[in-house]
Amino acid sequence: MAQQNSFDIVSQVDRAEIGNALDQTMKEVRQRFDFKGSNAAVVLEGEELILTAEDETRLRNMNDILQQKLVRRGVPLKAFSYGSAEPAAGGTLRQRVAIQQGIPTDKAKEIVKFIKETKVKVQASIQGDVVRISGRDRDMLQDVIAHLKARDFGINMQYTNYRSN
Repeated sequence: MAQQNSFDIVSQVDRAEIGNALDQTMKEVRQRFDFKGSNAAVVLEGEELILTAEDETRLRNMNDILQQKLVRRGVPLKAFSYGSAEPAAGGTLRQRVAIQQGIPTDKAKEIVKFIKETKVKVQASIQGDVVRISGRDRDMLQDVIAHLKARDFGINMQYTNYRSN
């Protein structure tokens, strides 16, 4: 029987690191002079972050602080999709930031199509929010990873579950 090797393409972020970045962001916001007397906040609700501030400038500044803290903690910014700022209660602005967990179906189809266009002899299959790549030769799998890293799909991707059967 032929040897079968495989790996998974996933898109996940560490929620603990996001929580730590939020704590650091709020600590810095409370200490900064330009936020004195402000009730600006960043809250994690389910699968999204909610940023609230009094005006556009404070919202943008708080977003910059948050992004710095996320990058410093190794959380990729591609995993976040920002909504537009909308008016909220008490004369504040609210911005919702969705956290991407898993590969969306349309992106998974785009990844599979790209892999087939590379003409590397591997099989790509969509399994829920994961794309599994399998082939006979490890070098082919590494070639696929190199091709995928060279192209930007607009999402955060990790290559996990590397197996040799």
